[in-house]
Formats: sequence, C-alpha cells, structure tokens
Amino acid sequence: MKRFDISVLGELNCDLILYGLPAVLEPEREHLANDFAMTLGSSSAIFAHNISLLGSRVGFTSCIGGDPLGKFCVDRLVESGVDVSGVKCLPDKTTGVTVILPLAKNRQILTYPGTTFDLQYTHLNLDYLTSAAHFHLSSFFLLRSLRPDLPELFRRMKQAGLTTSLDTNDDPENLWAKDVKTVLQSVDVFLPNEQEACKLVRTGDLDSALDALSRLVPIVVIKCGAQGAIAKRGKDRFYAASLSGQPVDTVGAGDSFNAGFLHKYIHGADIQDCLEYGNASAGLSTTRAGGTEAFRDRQHREAFLQRCGKA
Repeated sequence: MKRFDISVLGELNCDLILYGLPAVLEPEREHLANDFAMTLGSSSAIFAHNISLLGSRVGFTSCIGGDPLGKFCVDRLVESGVDVSGVKCLPDKTTGVTVILPLAKNRQILTYPGTTFDLQYTHLNLDYLTSAAHFHLSSFFLLRSLRPDLPELFRRMKQAGLTTSLDTNDDPENLWAKDVKTVLQSVDVFLPNEQEACKLVRTGDLDSALDALSRLVPIVVIKCGAQGAIAKRGKDRFYAASLSGQPVDTVGAGDSFNAGFLHKYIHGADIQDCLEYGNASAGLSTTRAGGTEAFRDRQHREAFLQRCGKA
C-alpha cells in the first residue's frame, strides 16, 4: 500500500480577508472594513487541507520562509492531518501572503508571492512525491523557479505509476504560454475554471474549450461557479448543478471542489459522483469565511455533507 493517497505540490501562504468594504475604493481615502479573517491560503494548501479532512491521506510539498506566517500555514496543515515532511523552510526568505478584498459581486486579490517564487526542483524529494497513488499540482504560473521542470516532473510521476491532476489557476501575466500544454500530455485530470479553460485554448466558447481540452487530457473538468460543473471523458459528457444558497465567502471554493472531486476519483468513484461531491465540497467551503474554515469545524462539515446526501 502507498504511504499517501495523494501527493500535493504547490505554493503555501496565508490569506488576509477584509469584509464589508465599499463597492468602490476611492484613492487616498481610508476605507474601514467591518470584519477580518486570517486563514490558510494558497490554492495548493487549501486543496491539501480540505481533501485531508474529507478522508484522504495527503503528503504536501512546498516551501516557506522563517517567519510566523510560514509557521501558521504549516500548523494549519498539520491540524488537518496533512503530512508536511515535504515542506522546506528557507530561513532567510519570507512566506507569501494574499490580501483579498470582497467588493460587492467581485473581489480584488493582491498577492505577495514570497517563497512561492523560490520553490525549485532541488527542493523536491522524488521518493516522497511518488509515495502516493495520485499526484496533484496547483498554481502552475506562480511556480516560476519550478515551472521549467514541470513537464519532466509530471512525466516522472506517470512513469512511477501515479495518476495525475493539474489546476493551473490564473496566469497573472495573462500569457497562457504553450508549456502548459506540454505538461497536459502527462495529466489524467485537468481542473480549470471556465475563464481559465477558455483562455488556455483562446476561445470565448465553453463548449469549444471543453472539446479542445478533451483532445489533450483524458478527463477535463470545468468549474462554472453558480452554473455548476461539467466534465468530458472521451465522447462522454457529464454535468452537475451547484448547490443553491447564499454564499458567505467564495474564497477557495474552486480548490474545495477539486478536493471533493479528486477525493472520490482516487477512491474509484464514477465521474458523475465525483462532480456531485465536488460541488458539495465547494458549497461547504462557501458557508464560512476563507477557504478552509468550514472544513475545520468537524460537526459543521459532517452535518452539511449529510444534508447534501454526501456523508
């Protein structure tokens, strides 16, 4: 038996979220928030934290600085049951941080990458990464030092017998370079949102994006927010509606969807069940501030999933 169900590689930082700000922020004005949260942030870490609390055995690889924010992030992962043996501390570096400003229907996301840009291939323990049944990577475009080595890393994961998945997340430079498609040659499950999928294949049409990506990857899953999620495997298409209800906070909902989908996928569920569990996990995430707080409350988590018929 493998040591882990899933090995996760990616960035690690905390989120600072300010709530209750005006819909428009005027320059040179002091705007007051009515609430604040500091939570575990970063796509990779939110994913790892939440899939662990859903019941998967998780090994996590990343790097942090020698500062209190880095310790906070690692402690949160440990509390969720994630093995953090793969997290390297770079004492002279600074852990990244994301400031999130939810404004009416949209939000501003401001990130200082910190050690995310410092993560290198030499920091990785390949024996640790391959001691799992499945390998997942998030935030492709933020891993600048590691990015040139990602095609080879994914090939090595496949050669070692792991199934693989990728969520690129957004490209801050908005270039959507071709090296992503090189990595996709070694990816089993690709999990973009609608905007990311369309930008990657340079189309404004969701169906066209789904069809184009399905020619590159065995399973494509596209998250469409309140419109649910769609997937394609070969010629077969699947759809699951999102849960109804008013979200408290949508930060981390996509990462939580990934956690639910892949938790079921690596345990052998069919695609439809994976989609529905992904939507339930995303819905759970939106019931509390930040991407992990709803999962941290065991009673709340189990009661919510039970109401959805996913306990």
